[in-house]
Amino acid sequence: MYKRKSYDLGDIREVMEYHNGRYGAPGMPRMKKKKATPEQIRKVNQWNKERQCWRKMKLNFQENDYWVTLTYKPENRPEDMENAAKDIRKWLNKVRTQYKKRGAELKWMLHTEIGSRGGVHHHLVINRIPDADLIMRKVWDKGGVHMDLMYDEGGFRKLAEYLSKTPDEENKLRESRYSCSRNLKIPVAEVKTYKRKTWSDEPKPPKGYYLDKETYHEGINPVTGYKYRRYILIRLNRRI
Repeated sequence: MYKRKSYDLGDIREVMEYHNGRYGAPGMPRMKKKKATPEQIRKVNQWNKERQCWRKMKLNFQENDYWVTLTYKPENRPEDMENAAKDIRKWLNKVRTQYKKRGAELKWMLHTEIGSRGGVHHHLVINRIPDADLIMRKVWDKGGVHMDLMYDEGGFRKLAEYLSKTPDEENKLRESRYSCSRNLKIPVAEVKTYKRKTWSDEPKPPKGYYLDKETYHEGINPVTGYKYRRYILIRLNRRI
């Protein structure tokens, strides 16, 4: 018996298959369980954070939305994270007001970081509307505004890793904070249970999808001692 958890993220579907810890995989060997080390727990928690960030990004944003970095002039640099948070809230409120005037809703994901030398940056993913670049530059008066159009190479995974990084993952960071707007769609998992002993050797994509082989991964769950695997299916003829 095993379970399949999947997330429908528009053009792609994320799939995870694993054996139920209660029933296991009848007739299949079970690896010896080991108590997870603090480092293993930290890595799992960080991976989950990155994955949750990535799912939200895939569900709510698309290619050619904006990747934005806000910087500070030395004389405008905030003293701490709390003051940096006040700055970005004011900026987001001003941008939101301008979006509303144009009949649009502002959606964003944010990572604020303070470097080991005290430099402060705000990195954001923001949905694009006409004149958005002009709006964002006009209402940020504390430093520079750097913008790039998002591209879907790798399915936004690198961007999600960047937004969710922590000082534990990046030595150059002294402090970081991740947040997102409340109007984002929340990814919901669909879970199915199969009575078969285990899954087939290679995933069989449903009609209209193909397997992204670079995302295929198998491993052993240290808690249950059983195998699991995860992979991504991509829709054929998806939008470009």
